[in-house]
Amino acid sequence: MDHLDRIVFIGDSITDAGRDRADPASLGDGYVSLLADGFAAQGATVRNLGISGNRAKDLAARWDAELMPTGPDLLTVYVGVNDMWRRFDSDDPTSAADFESTLRALLTQVVEAHRPGLILMEPFFLPVLAEQQEWLPDLDEKRAVVRSLAAEFGAELVPLHDIFTAAASEHPIADLAPDGVHPTRLGSEIIADAWREAALARDAR
Repeated sequence: MDHLDRIVFIGDSITDAGRDRADPASLGDGYVSLLADGFAAQGATVRNLGISGNRAKDLAARWDAELMPTGPDLLTVYVGVNDMWRRFDSDDPTSAADFESTLRALLTQVVEAHRPGLILMEPFFLPVLAEQQEWLPDLDEKRAVVRSLAAEFGAELVPLHDIFTAAASEHPIADLAPDGVHPTRLGSEIIADAWREAALARDAR
């Protein structure tokens, strides 16, 4: 990976992974922490700005105060599964159009100010109940938005839904993400490996 001084991750609980939000150096115990040693070896500063339960609109509410001051050289954005989930557990949907316009505005702002490299993580979901199969079309809309924005902004895309769907053909879902969303250690390793592959692809451009 090219030398980078400031590497920032922002998203929901999968990024948050139990970090201590009072400690800017806390990385949680998820995929960000698995990547940290490699960053540290390069002398980079890593920030985890994940907050459990966040949707795109929640990122927007804290973008100016929390994300922009970090001045990222490389920014990873991982959001979308809660934008799907709230439709089904709280009757509070996020349309694909709103999801797209919110994320586009955030990416435009940070690119204009800091010109970071971008890695966009596709949300994944492994249905664990039969009725949750009906949730996938909503997720597909969010995935399509992330893919489209990755192309628009020249970002690397991490196709996590496809990666986890393939992994679920080899491992029980309980070994990957027992509730279909929150990864186990194995699941976090899969995410970290997929991120590394995207970072290498970025460097190879």
